[in-house]
Amino acid sequence: MISGFDVANDRLRVLATGATGSDDLTVDVLVPATGFRPDLSILSELRLELDPAVDAPRQLGPLIDPEFHSCGSVEPHGEKALSHPEPGFYIVGMKSYGRAPTFLMATGYEQVRSIAAALAGDREAADAVHLDLPETGVCSADLSASCDAPTEPQLVTAGTPAPTSPTCC
Repeated sequence: MISGFDVANDRLRVLATGATGSDDLTVDVLVPATGFRPDLSILSELRLELDPAVDAPRQLGPLIDPEFHSCGSVEPHGEKALSHPEPGFYIVGMKSYGRAPTFLMATGYEQVRSIAAALAGDREAADAVHLDLPETGVCSADLSASCDAPTEPQLVTAGTPAPTSPTCC
């Protein structure tokens, strides 16, 4: 958990507390990916049914709620779960997941395939949704099973070391 920040010499020091105690890290850039809320204002004139917890289509919301599911535990879903009261209108891809952070491109491809089948009148193909995700990697919390990753945190240095001379260049 991030417990504080400190700025010195045009660098940012991030103070954190975790299972192994307190730590700090000096960084050049911090990307605060703390949440996402899709901008649905362009859809304000359409009849939508959105899940209030995740801003996703109402039928999809409980399937992707990050309090209960990770990307590996989301059931395959298609046209039926993505439909709205607005005839022929669907929200697909990352935006279909609303604020849930578990969207995968493979999921989006299957969503679009299912909707295309429904629009073409092939109900059987639209309802036959399949999603084959890898056993390890993107959905695995077991990092030791993913690409021989070390099980303990490792110090990573990006770029070149800072110059040791007081003069630059």
